[in-house]
Amino acid sequence: MVLVTLTRNNKCRICVSHQQKQCAAFDYGLRILGAPGVTVAWIACFFIFCCEGFSALSEYVRSGKGIFPLQVTDIGGTREDVVATSESLQAATFGNGLYISCLALLCPTTTEFFYEKGFSRVCITFPKSSISHAQRHTLATSCVMRGAYEHLPIHEEWAASAKKAMKGKDPNKLIWHTPEDILIKPIYTPLDRACDKDKPIEASDMFLADLSCLSFLRHYAPRHSVVLNKEIIFYARLQLPGKYPYTRGPYPTMYTQRPWTIRQYAGFSTVEDSNKFYKDNIKAGQQGLSVAFDLATHRGYDSDNPRVFGDVGMAGVAVDSIEDMKRLFDGIPLDKMSVSMTMNGAVIPVLAMFIAGAEETGVERKLLKGTIQNDILKEFMVRNTYIYPPEHSMRIIGDIFAYTAKNMPKFNSISISGYHMQEAGADAVLEMAFTIADGIQYCQTGLDAGLKIDQFAPRLSFFWGISMNFYMEIAKMRAARRLWATLVNERFKPKNKRSMILRTHSQTSGWSLTEQINARNCSVRSILAFCEAEIKWLLLQDPYNNIIRTTIEAMAAVFGGTQSLHTNSFDEALGLPTPFSARIARNTQIVIQEESGICRVADPWAGSYMMESLTDEILAKALKVIQDVDELGGMAKAVASGMPKLRIEESAAKKQARIDAGKEIIVGVNKYRLEKEERIDILQVDNAKVRESQIAKLKYIKETRDKDRARRALEGVTEAAKTGGNLLEAAIEASSARCTVGEISYAMEKVFSRYAATIRMVSGAYRSAFGNEDEFNKVVDRVRRFAEKEGRQPRIMVAKMGQDGHDRGAKVVSTGFADLGFDVDVGPLFQTPEEAARQAVDADCHAVGASSLAAGHLTLVPALIKELAKLGRPDILVFAGGVIPPQDYDALYKAGVCAVFGPGTRITDCALEVGIIVSTQLAHEQNLFCVIILRCLGVH
Repeated sequence: MVLVTLTRNNKCRICVSHQQKQCAAFDYGLRILGAPGVTVAWIACFFIFCCEGFSALSEYVRSGKGIFPLQVTDIGGTREDVVATSESLQAATFGNGLYISCLALLCPTTTEFFYEKGFSRVCITFPKSSISHAQRHTLATSCVMRGAYEHLPIHEEWAASAKKAMKGKDPNKLIWHTPEDILIKPIYTPLDRACDKDKPIEASDMFLADLSCLSFLRHYAPRHSVVLNKEIIFYARLQLPGKYPYTRGPYPTMYTQRPWTIRQYAGFSTVEDSNKFYKDNIKAGQQGLSVAFDLATHRGYDSDNPRVFGDVGMAGVAVDSIEDMKRLFDGIPLDKMSVSMTMNGAVIPVLAMFIAGAEETGVERKLLKGTIQNDILKEFMVRNTYIYPPEHSMRIIGDIFAYTAKNMPKFNSISISGYHMQEAGADAVLEMAFTIADGIQYCQTGLDAGLKIDQFAPRLSFFWGISMNFYMEIAKMRAARRLWATLVNERFKPKNKRSMILRTHSQTSGWSLTEQINARNCSVRSILAFCEAEIKWLLLQDPYNNIIRTTIEAMAAVFGGTQSLHTNSFDEALGLPTPFSARIARNTQIVIQEESGICRVADPWAGSYMMESLTDEILAKALKVIQDVDELGGMAKAVASGMPKLRIEESAAKKQARIDAGKEIIVGVNKYRLEKEERIDILQVDNAKVRESQIAKLKYIKETRDKDRARRALEGVTEAAKTGGNLLEAAIEASSARCTVGEISYAMEKVFSRYAATIRMVSGAYRSAFGNEDEFNKVVDRVRRFAEKEGRQPRIMVAKMGQDGHDRGAKVVSTGFADLGFDVDVGPLFQTPEEAARQAVDADCHAVGASSLAAGHLTLVPALIKELAKLGRPDILVFAGGVIPPQDYDALYKAGVCAVFGPGTRITDCALEVGIIVSTQLAHEQNLFCVIILRCLGVH
């Protein structure tokens, strides 16, 4: 190790430590290039590593004031004393090949610069008095190589790790010989940048950066790298894939040996239909399964429960019992196929049925591979498919950690999701920060359950959403690995390095998908979106653009180093994917893997000035958010306070306001819109038929099971909830006894109760985005004049019926119209049509807008209209918005819906049209508000 420090008293201190027995030699040059008016302008450090021989270390220090004295200190404690003079230093070192690296640095304050080359580190500290204030933004790292490219071997340390990962095979076999006669190595370092070693460093070679944003990195310096006087520190690592802190990837070879797993998220209708879909995809190249359950299952209800009559089989597969689970995976080798299950609220009965069902088909639980999401904290922030209060939900996670650590060594006990935060509106910093903070909280939960960190942390996994912000998504994934490794290492002191590795699944954005519009029976092209769908929050224009978007996002996930990936189908903004669209989505990944050559190089973005800077910056910002969480006492307490949820909702509202203001472009939505959209086919599910089938199966299983065994098993679940027994273990017995998802969930609910969230709403986002623009003020003025004449503002209720908990769109709509002066009433989540109708009548609303995202509109909306009539208020207008296929519009109109909308134009445009109509049609109040609803609520 080499440490060079220029101290406050203008002395250069060089520290050398030896890390390998074999020796080579290097020449070290330290020189300061003069600049007008600047005492110390540049320091360039040259390292030359030779395969053999032994030479002297020579230093050259020049400035306007003469030669700096030199001090040498051994900080490594691993080699003999170092002898040096002010003219030369002789030291034994090591190396492979002949390289030259250059560093150059100029900054305004006393600053230590660390440069690590895997086996050596250089630190340079500048005194404040030596640097001109005007030269404060320059940080340069330049690497050169001596010798032809073909003579440059694969990095020795990486090669050793890769050889081990490849079970003894030669890593040189991973070198790709292209048709252009170019050798592409599987790994690059700064030493691979080719240029003339004798060429002087030019200003154009330097990279400009403001070091002030990097002060946080002092917390991540090694213990022996002490920051003098608490000044700014920049710690630049020459990192390798598979090496701490894993910025470049969790594994040495990454995709050069094995590409990511193609894992398409799917599940719909019945278990029989889903099973066939899985088998077809496996034959076509899919490498892992990802199961989507319907909302009834998510919320712990059986299909015969009246509260879920519009949700069964609509946004996922309906699973009520172990028999359903066995049919779902019939003919699929669960000891070989990795299975990911997105389940949080009803995680205990669903995981129990997966384990018990596998064993009944001959697969031992220790052989099961896959992941259960089990990420309840994000449910309280964004997705809302929770069942029990937070403290009891966290206890469930601890029970799953304990059981899987003991019995399922190949199974990931949690998938910590940032994806749903992004879909709810979180930007990359919030998504990364809150997800990492969730992970830290789950680690503490495992410790509180009596486990050691190395017993469960290696099986933690993560889940990222990948948006169209290409560079940011790559940097987010790189920074997240570094931040996770560092925080876990600092806070929990694991002995197993796998405890610090962040492994992730990724999914392309659903929010960015667009779909076609049918604005039939609406006199304007305004479209309403209350929403974020079960898989995504959506815009609805020009759906074939989604193929392009998904491809770009998939490449960002791959460059970011994902371990598995789901690519959305282009029609998922309309409904469930068709076989055709699913094939296009799957083949997107196959083409990238098989044809592009992207898999040939591990982390090709490493060393990019832009990417490394962006990685550092997003990490710094995320760390600040995590510090805010820590000040609240951790993520569990932060979630209870509502802070993360409000920040995400504010981010969502601001984003939508930017889109409406034209400050953020979405092709086909607010720019380059088509005059006429092409209709596409979609896959539709007969909800009534699926529910009828599930009810029949439930009736049969309850009639034929051992009733006494089932009763005792359910009592065992309740007792475990009371006394602290392992809930998963008790639920496995209940599943084997043919108890249902609803029964097992209720057995815990009797002890834990069912949680109900408090509805909050942000404000000011649209006013902030539009400022004092005329179009915004015109709308506000028209709403004000209406209120003056009618004696009150237009009152609108936004209803969320069924078990869909995604409320991003409803919150955004409410925020936008409230900012414009409307009186907005937001109903609670999970209402029945009866409950929504009663609230609308009690609040004396002029209209109800029903948000539908999980395909329950054909059942729930007509039921709402009937309930309003029963209560004597058929005059309250009902409209539907969200993810509604155009094919369903006629059925809704016949049921009495006055307008059907999908996402579309800006809130201000819609509201302005309303103001014009209001000023000319005030003769009858109900007609007026009909216009308001049809015109104003056509928003995204």
